[in-house]
Amino acid sequence: MKFVTDIDKKKYDKFVKKHPTKGHFLQSYAWGEFSKSAKGLIPHYVGLVDKNDNLVCTALLLQKKLPLSFSYFYVPRGFVIDFSDKKLLTEFVEKIKKYIKDYKAIFLKIDPDIIWKEYNYKDEEILNDNNSKKIFDSLTELGFKHLGFTKNFETMQPRYSFRINLDRDMIDIENCFSKTTMQRINKGASLGTKVRIGTRDDVEEFNHLMELTESRKDFISHDLKYYQRLFDIYNKDNKMNIFMGSINCKEVIDTYLKEKEEILEKLNPLMELENPSKSNKTKMKELGNRVAKLDEYIKEYQDAMDEYGEEIVLSAHVIMEYGDKAWVLYAGNHNVLTSSYANYKTYYEHIKYCHEHKIKMYDQFGTIGDLDEKNPRYGLHLFKKKFGGNYVEFMGEFDLVTNKFMYFVFTKLVPFYRSMIRKISKLRRGGKNGNS
Repeated sequence: MKFVTDIDKKKYDKFVKKHPTKGHFLQSYAWGEFSKSAKGLIPHYVGLVDKNDNLVCTALLLQKKLPLSFSYFYVPRGFVIDFSDKKLLTEFVEKIKKYIKDYKAIFLKIDPDIIWKEYNYKDEEILNDNNSKKIFDSLTELGFKHLGFTKNFETMQPRYSFRINLDRDMIDIENCFSKTTMQRINKGASLGTKVRIGTRDDVEEFNHLMELTESRKDFISHDLKYYQRLFDIYNKDNKMNIFMGSINCKEVIDTYLKEKEEILEKLNPLMELENPSKSNKTKMKELGNRVAKLDEYIKEYQDAMDEYGEEIVLSAHVIMEYGDKAWVLYAGNHNVLTSSYANYKTYYEHIKYCHEHKIKMYDQFGTIGDLDEKNPRYGLHLFKKKFGGNYVEFMGEFDLVTNKFMYFVFTKLVPFYRSMIRKISKLRRGGKNGNS
């Protein structure tokens, strides 16, 4: 096999998209371009070709330059290879290792898109014959150091996710949704939630919703330029769609006022009865409670309209398409009108869109393995689980160390030094505050 670099974009993407198991948007040519533009990383598109010059495996290597001319390399969700072919894997790793040494690489990090464990929506384990244990052993034999079976979001990419098989009838997909999920989707529809695919002009609104979500959730979002770059670069040859879910407050208020009027037509005659029966009293109480609830909803939507206008975008979700797969990369939601369940309706619409566009695998891109109810991400986990996907655990991260001393400095001493600097700075600030 011949090791090749600077693979032609068209040839590279054609191979990755059509790979039967390992095609991933994080290994796309565009992701390398985006990583260079937004993160300052240097993309290297490498692979092996056979005697007929046909690609048999590829990898997007992202180079991060470090002080003193050192570097490290990261292969997000790579390699694009048949990991069970140990001979091919060995040859590719050895040639990559030789290649990155020319760039004074300290280590190579990978987090293969290989499922370690998998459970269906009923929490029943699915026994996959994907040779994950053998692949794990092969990687460690090749010198890769496994960084542990982490449970939260400590790694470069999430170790856990939910994946929905869309290669079946939509009714079968919906049958795996939880009962409350379908109810909330229908509630969003009944309130007239509109879901459309946004344009570049909508990136700013999406960024605003991400900032709102960041303010109440345990994560850090990116800035507007980051999302604009992603939209521009990825949409050159692929699809990054922003699904925008909005509510028209005036229309919802009119709907609730109409319902209230209909209830009062039933309630008023009962209120005029001199000696209402027990059943009539019960009915009056139920109708009165509903009127009170409707008044609450009307006030909620009126307040929102007064502050934000008649039409409010409540949800904006980014879906990355690559080949016959899609990933829900980002999701931002407003702080108001959560009872509209526009978030559920928006989610449903992009699942339906992907199904209609022949997407076979739909990845919700990230959840947790620590399922303690006190975990701040537990609510996110439950939300994604309700859509009936398989709960998957990936193999995790591996480092292939090419400079042991500098690896120790980079992974142990530098973090320790930064931690001490932060502690000293905090103590100094505390001392100044105490003396003032």
